[in-house]
Amino acid sequence: MPAQRFDFPNARGERLAALLDLPEAAPRAYAVFAHCFTCGKDSHAASRIARALNRQGIAVLRFDFTGLGASDGEFANTNFTSNIADLVAAANHLRQAHGAPQLLIGHSLGGAAVLAAAAEIPDARAVISIGAPSDPGHVTHLFGAQLADIEAKGEVEVSLAGRPFRVQRQFLEDVTHQKLTERIAKLRKALLVLHAPGDDTVGIDNATAIFIAARHPKSFVSLDDADHLLTRLRDATYAANVIAAWAERYLDLAGATTPTDATAAPADGVLVEETGDGRLQQRVVAGRHRLLADEPVAAGGQDSGPDPYSFLLAALGTCTSMTLRLYAERKQLPLDAVSVHLRHSRIHAADCEECETKTGKIDRIDRDISLRGRLDPAQRQRLLQIADMCPVHRTLSSEIQIRTSERP
Repeated sequence: MPAQRFDFPNARGERLAALLDLPEAAPRAYAVFAHCFTCGKDSHAASRIARALNRQGIAVLRFDFTGLGASDGEFANTNFTSNIADLVAAANHLRQAHGAPQLLIGHSLGGAAVLAAAAEIPDARAVISIGAPSDPGHVTHLFGAQLADIEAKGEVEVSLAGRPFRVQRQFLEDVTHQKLTERIAKLRKALLVLHAPGDDTVGIDNATAIFIAARHPKSFVSLDDADHLLTRLRDATYAANVIAAWAERYLDLAGATTPTDATAAPADGVLVEETGDGRLQQRVVAGRHRLLADEPVAAGGQDSGPDPYSFLLAALGTCTSMTLRLYAERKQLPLDAVSVHLRHSRIHAADCEECETKTGKIDRIDRDISLRGRLDPAQRQRLLQIADMCPVHRTLSSEIQIRTSERP
């Protein structure tokens, strides 16, 4: 389902830009995501983690803190305390408009913010920090040699990630007086700490301090060789999958499967439509099942799902395996397990002796079947013959008529 964009007011009445990423079915739970320092709701980590959590049935609200992205206000007037207030405002809006947030997720300084704000969001049952500093004052090292100027002049323009920001002395004073570990000790919510040992922006010692300060239940998961911003798709997806699996124990998950969009569940057949996430990602709806299709990064996609030919091979492979299993059961053959390995290629027609086409290129699917069990040679040969009788095999090897019309 397309994400919902909207605004909501912060404590000072300024409008904050927000995005609610929704799963295909009715949400099983709601989460709030806080982005990294000077980033935004549309950062790679925020969008990818939200989408991956959607696939687990969790709706995610992400928003731009005051003065960032499309939100109102001046960044120079913000600080860590105002970030906490923005988080509480986001949670309140989500509670009133959709459902109470059970999950708080924060990346980098956003992770420190959710740890600090958790006490003011009573509905939250679990908190996740990703590459978070144990002391919010850690961000001051980003100002480098300009730190003294900020102290002396009261307000200075600094460059962060290649963009200009005005920072005031009050920001430094606020962030350096935070006592985050004391708040973590009083968290009284389940905690998951995600951190990469080689993070050269926020060192792994911060994760250690957060974990030690917290009481149980608490968990730590290493992000291995991920960078601080989780710029690689596989790192963000791994983090989201870990979060979703870990959260199952602590959240009140409704387990709803009713689609939120009537067009997402056709009465017959399969529906395929663009998700709007990336250039090529597609949503595949087959009854109550939801899948993603995509292309590899090299082909212009995000590699968020199998490509079309992989789905084609999967259809033939699953049909083959099922057909062999049903036949073996009916004939009481000692077939213990079946596996099917398939590959698609384009070959010159002249290289195919049994093909009618003799010019140009043709499609070829190589299917290798592994049959495990105490089968005699005759039984194995018969099963290989039966493989050619699976319905999808027959469809692919027979004349096919595809009719195309415009859908209203």
